[in-house]
Formats: sequence, C-alpha cells, structure tokens
Amino acid sequence: MSIAAISGIIILISLALLLVMGVPIAISLAVASIGAILPVLSFGPAVLTGAQRIFSGVSIFSLLAIPFFILAGNIMNKGGIAVRLINFAKLFTGGIPGSLAQTNVVANMLFGAISGSGTAAASAMGSIIGPIEEKEGYDKDFSAAANIATAPTGLLIPPSNVMITYALVSGGTSIAALFMAGYIPGILWGLACMVVVYFMARKRGYKKLTTVSTGKERLTVCLQAIPALLMIVIVIGGIISGIFTATEGSVVAVVYSLILSFCYRTIKLKDLPKILMDSAEMTGIILFLIGVSSIMSWVMAFTGIPTAVSSAMLSVSHNKFLIFFIINIILLVVGTFMDMTPACLIFTPIFLPICQALGMNSVQFGIMLIMNLCIGTITPPVGTTLFVGVKVGHTSIEKVIKPLLHYFAVIFVVLMLITYIPQLSLWLPSLMGYV
Repeated sequence: MSIAAISGIIILISLALLLVMGVPIAISLAVASIGAILPVLSFGPAVLTGAQRIFSGVSIFSLLAIPFFILAGNIMNKGGIAVRLINFAKLFTGGIPGSLAQTNVVANMLFGAISGSGTAAASAMGSIIGPIEEKEGYDKDFSAAANIATAPTGLLIPPSNVMITYALVSGGTSIAALFMAGYIPGILWGLACMVVVYFMARKRGYKKLTTVSTGKERLTVCLQAIPALLMIVIVIGGIISGIFTATEGSVVAVVYSLILSFCYRTIKLKDLPKILMDSAEMTGIILFLIGVSSIMSWVMAFTGIPTAVSSAMLSVSHNKFLIFFIINIILLVVGTFMDMTPACLIFTPIFLPICQALGMNSVQFGIMLIMNLCIGTITPPVGTTLFVGVKVGHTSIEKVIKPLLHYFAVIFVVLMLITYIPQLSLWLPSLMGYV
C-alpha cells in the first residue's frame, strides 16, 4: 500500500473518530494531520513543522479581509437595515401570490449580500417577516421553509468570507473574479425559490400584498433603502474596479456600516464592545481553522493524497460529466455534517486538481464548491441556517422538511446548471477581464 493511501486512511479514520467523540473540528484536523504524517516523519519534526504551518497559514495579508467583513456584517445586522430592505423588496413582490414570502426571498438576497451571513439573514428576516406572515394566515412551516431555503444566497452574492477562504486555499484564485462569479448563481438560486413560492402560495390560496401604492410612497421606500444598498455598490465596485483590494474594501465596509448605523441611530457607543467581542470570537474560530488546515494541506501535498485521489477517480471514468456529478454528491453529503470553512479547507486541495485536469476553471469550481456547502447549511444534521430558521419561525425541523424538499429540488437543478454551464459562473468575471 502506498504512503498516500496509508496517510489518507489515517486521516479519514482518525478524523471521523475524533468528531464522533465530540472533539472540536480544529483540534481534530490537527491531530489527524499529524497522525497521517507519522509514517513518513518522526513525531518531533512532524509537530514542529505543523506548528510552523499554523503560523504561516494565517500570516497572509488577504486574510485580514475576513475579520473586517465579519465586523461589518455584525454592525449591519444590528444597524436597523432589515426593515428598510424588506420594504424595498415589497416594491418588487407586492403583486405576486405569496407576496410576503416572495418579499422574504428578495430581502434575504439583499441582506445576505450586505451581511455576508446566511444565518444572520435567516434570523433577521425570519424574525421580522415571520410574525407578519402569521397574521396574514401563512402556515409557519411554509414561511420558515421559504426563509431557510433562501438565506444562503448571500454566501454566493458577495461579499463572502468563504470566497476569500477558497481564494487562499486554491492557490491564489482572484477574489474579485470569485465575487463577480457569485452573482448569477446566487440570483438563480433566489429566482428558482421564488418559482416554488409562487406555486405553493397559489395552491394554499395566499393573498397578494399591496401595501405601497402611490409614487410618493415608493420613492420614500427607495430613498430609505439606498444608503444600505450603496454599501454593495461602494465595496464591490471598489474591489472590481481596482480602486482598493478586498482587504481594503473590508475596512471600507466597516467604516461605512458604522457611519450608517449611527445615522440610523440603531447602534450606540455602548453596543460596540459586544459587537467587537462577537466579531473577535468568530474571527478567532475561522482563523484558527485556516491555520490548522494548513497542516493538513502540507500533509496532503507531502504524501501525495490529492494526486492519488485524482488518479483513483479518473481510473473509474474519464467522463468529466460523471466525475463532476460524483464530486457534487460527495460535497453535498459532506455539507450535511461539516461547516463550510473546514469543508472548503479540506476538500479544495483534493477535488480542485481533478476538476482542473478535466478542464474546469478554478473560479467555476469555487462557485460549485461553495454552492454545495451552502446547501449543507440548510440540511440536517448540522445545518446551522436550518436551525436558526426553525427557531425564529417557531416551528420544528420535522414540519419544515416536507416543504423544504420542493426547494431542494430546484436548488439542485441550479447546482447542475452551474456545474455544466461554465458561463453562468464565468461570464461576468470574463466580461471584467478577470478570467
């Protein structure tokens, strides 16, 4: 048996055992990685090199974008923009059956794009729109399912921290290209879910919503929403135009969101310590995961695991459509029990070389990977967005799963389109000259 096979088996078995035992995933990754390198190196050099890899893995300037985007998202979450975005979304969905749920979908896309968090979108939109839907006679399972199914769209529509993580672990894929590539898939996800809402709402007899009628009211709603929407234009526009880098853009996002929240008078100075503490805690978790995953990346490269996996898969079939489908199924399964960041860090170096060998661009693979893992956030048993959506929707997973199956079906269709039609991911980046 080859060294790659032995190391791969050690990683799989030890990682599975440690996770089952409840060991934190970062510690599990470190222990499994050190164990996998021991057939090649002695314990002392393995541990020393592993420690060096942790520090070198986080000593990258572009990673500074992650804590700042997290901070900006936390500020915006508490900054009173949710109601303004909901009112803005109503302008486009008021005349459609199930318009409140349709509003939830559009608002999730907008809020997720601003906050960069699916769970934040599910929490904010579900807690505000959910009670209104209940008063209008909407079933809780219907409302919660629509909210849950569309909350992850903001992880595809930039800015997105997982895109920055992928850019790092993939060996320097352009962050700007990934940001541009996420728009069409994210919008397609949202539109597909709106179709499901339309037919389910008609079947259940939910009414249309016509709350904003006059031109003056519409203008007022737009003016109130423009400052929040401008964050997307300023930050993403600045990054893709080359005015500033993604890291500098994240700082601009913090400053802008802070000024906006103070102008809205929804955040006070006394609120900042808790916001900073929450952001620091989340940043510490993500950066530690990235640092520890550097050990695994080194172990995989040193032992030749990605090459071995690639050879094994290509020996089964050289049909790229079949290989892509198999990779999607594996990632969908992985996403059901592993958070996005560690899954991205572990499986990018394994599957990216295979997809590149079959002609897939690294940007397209990144979007495909992220979309698979986004789906994982709304599926049990470890779907964080699913749990948040169920909680704010005052329902149960058992009741929500049935209506969610309709959304899973159309989301899977969108995933297949993204996988097999490269231009859905690459058209905008190529238009901007990034690929």
